[in-house]
Amino acid sequence: MSTVFKQDYRSTYHFSPKEKWMNDPNGMVFFKGEYHLFYQYHPYGTTWGPMHWGHAVSKDLVSWEELPVALAPDENGTIFSGSAVVDWENTTGFFEDGPGLVAIFTHHLEVENQNPIQRQSLAYSKDNGRTWIKYEGNPVLKHDSFVDFRDPKVFWHEQNEEWVMIIASGQTVCLYRSPNLKDWEFSSEFGEGIGSHDGVWECPDLFLLNVDGEPSLQKWVMLVSIGADPAFTEGSRTQYFTGEFDGKTFVPDEASHAVRWIDHGRDNYAGVSWSDIPAEDGRRLFIGWMSNWMYANLTPTEDYRGAMTIARELALETRGGEIVLIQRPAHELEQARTPVLSLQDVSIGHVQEQLKDLKLVSYEIHMEWAPNQSIHFALRSGAGNETVVGIDCERNEVYVDRNQSGVSDFHEHFCGRHAAHLYTTEGNLNLRIYVDESSVEVFANDGEAVITDLIYPDASSKGISMEAKVSDIVISSLNIYELSSVKSEG
Repeated sequence: MSTVFKQDYRSTYHFSPKEKWMNDPNGMVFFKGEYHLFYQYHPYGTTWGPMHWGHAVSKDLVSWEELPVALAPDENGTIFSGSAVVDWENTTGFFEDGPGLVAIFTHHLEVENQNPIQRQSLAYSKDNGRTWIKYEGNPVLKHDSFVDFRDPKVFWHEQNEEWVMIIASGQTVCLYRSPNLKDWEFSSEFGEGIGSHDGVWECPDLFLLNVDGEPSLQKWVMLVSIGADPAFTEGSRTQYFTGEFDGKTFVPDEASHAVRWIDHGRDNYAGVSWSDIPAEDGRRLFIGWMSNWMYANLTPTEDYRGAMTIARELALETRGGEIVLIQRPAHELEQARTPVLSLQDVSIGHVQEQLKDLKLVSYEIHMEWAPNQSIHFALRSGAGNETVVGIDCERNEVYVDRNQSGVSDFHEHFCGRHAAHLYTTEGNLNLRIYVDESSVEVFANDGEAVITDLIYPDASSKGISMEAKVSDIVISSLNIYELSSVKSEG
């Protein structure tokens, strides 16, 4: 199939900038009723280039207003990834009247005939993120030996009453602490001899979660993304560790000595969590860049490149005797629904009959069915295209097969079947599948396994069908919702 721009492929309910290139989410923070999403942005091209911080805000994680560029390159370099926080107690001295926003980011400076220099800098906003002032004392943190020293994620450590920074440093992460975001002291380094080192470590995050919803049992979760390496066909991915953290040192638990991925597809990278979600909300909200460095510069869109995943709620829960990271779609997405089909306690044959005339592009499927019964959907089917999503109980796995999903010849490793282990298929099985113009996001067994994959089907490929290995399966419930058009504004 020829790589021709047959359609825009622009997502209906995933955030993309109106034009040009976007990659990693940055600076996600909640303040005064708004979710801020900054992102790596090249305003002058549709491939990776001199990085700025693009900016969008939302009141509901669904509708996004695109704002002007927040941070642009200067004499210290281009603006690489980082984070943002609310300085509630004015520890920085930047704010005279109440709290304000502080961005902590990497300045990346190209130097002729030398390795690039990566240093950490600050900017602050007194008007709810609409304009930004770079700190005159930048940079605030540098390192003399690490070539890769970037992507600072900062948070307030309540027990020690100080700021903590986790930052990527080649094949490890380093931890620092500060009273004021300006003066930083080294605490520890983590990563040697543990985890995947198939690519450079990037975009870390560190946060505390209850286990099984119990505040009396908590673990710290560390996210670390790894960049694409030509030797590994999976490309860029994100792993996670669990353990203990005292404000200075992260100590992994036994489960962390096995490599664990947050997503078993190919297109959820560099994701980090929102800062300053109110305590009464209590969620840990996450979003990732929906692409892969293996082919991100080549995907077949014309005027723009890059989209974010849907927002997700993270939790730690015990599954099959193991404490694992769970992801569920943020409940705000339910407001984008328009009901299309609702069935309860029906046969496979009845479901097949109901699906045969459906033609949808951007939608959600939520289905539960009898234990130990394999099923699969063929989605965005037609014109020789289909993306197959299912659960195989013999293999105890959920999978996405995008071998025939549409345009794929822009990279030799785009096609493939991507699978994730399920801890059990004995109870009622369930799938939540989010389909859009150019993506599928699959949440199996209430979020214990997740697969995110880009697809590029023909515009006419709108069919939905379902098959099962045996004909007498009872489908406990099947709900399909069309998801409304939520274009970025601004």
